[in-house]
Amino acid sequence: MKTLVTGGAGYIGSHLVDRLIARGDEVYVVDNLSTGKIQNIQHLFGKEGFHFINDTVLNESLIDRIVERADRIYHLAAVVGVKYVVEDPLHGIYTNVKGTEIVLSAAYKYWKKTIIASSSEIYGKSRDLPFREDGDRILGPTDVSRWSYSMSKAIDEHFAFAYANKGLPIAIVRYFNSYGPRLDEKGYGSVVARFIQQALCGRPITVHGDGSQGRCFTYIDDTVEGTLLAGEVGEAEGKAFNIAHSHETTILELAELIKAQLKSPSQIQLVPYCSTYGELFEDTPRRVASVEAARQILGFEAKISLEEGLDRTIAWCRKYYAQQK
Repeated sequence: MKTLVTGGAGYIGSHLVDRLIARGDEVYVVDNLSTGKIQNIQHLFGKEGFHFINDTVLNESLIDRIVERADRIYHLAAVVGVKYVVEDPLHGIYTNVKGTEIVLSAAYKYWKKTIIASSSEIYGKSRDLPFREDGDRILGPTDVSRWSYSMSKAIDEHFAFAYANKGLPIAIVRYFNSYGPRLDEKGYGSVVARFIQQALCGRPITVHGDGSQGRCFTYIDDTVEGTLLAGEVGEAEGKAFNIAHSHETTILELAELIKAQLKSPSQIQLVPYCSTYGELFEDTPRRVASVEAARQILGFEAKISLEEGLDRTIAWCRKYYAQQK
């Protein structure tokens, strides 16, 4: 199998590439390293079947050439991370929407199966819990850049469903707070990465708001497994799936758990959102996934508990931060 992974040097993308290489795929990674890291894929250089192209998905001729030779596409390239989105919403909107348009146009031209990575941000401020894939979306005002990411990913999905209606084999995966080794304090998995680093250094663990925000934290191995299943199960075509752990944890509970597992002297400190993201910022109070569709159609169920996943992530962080000194 020849597989294209856009954003393959990113946190989730690099783990997906690891699995594809391990099973014998020939993998083409396109990543401009704007949020991805060369360290995430450095161990694959020289391995048979691995190809890295340091370029952007906005390079239409490049994507056309690689899609033509690929059997399957996993499109993960995007601007991710609340900090990046808030600081430069124009860049995020353009990259996410235009990049997906280019990838899907090439996929349609050469008729290649495509898996589109989306996000739980799709659901916005909806209080209709748990979030079902066919549920309504509720977003804030358009002058709050926080919601531009949700909108860009929604347009990506509209593109995907439009091509699916023309018969192109497509599946969509909506990630819910994935975490694990290679997470990034500024990008994906920022809250887990920040809490672990603060606790390791003995600094205050800074929780935005009152810490009551509920999330479904999903370990990276489960995230990748759900993504692969979406690409392999025929019944998944033309559908979107929540790829998530079913257990809800508040941000304050997460901080307390990390503090306890590290036996850290750090104090947990509540801070206003505006101290990091500015005055015009909104957050979602709860983001809880319905996993019925993924269970019934994909046969997917997250297996790694938060405690076990944090143990693995903390071990990686200890080693990673030690190497940075």
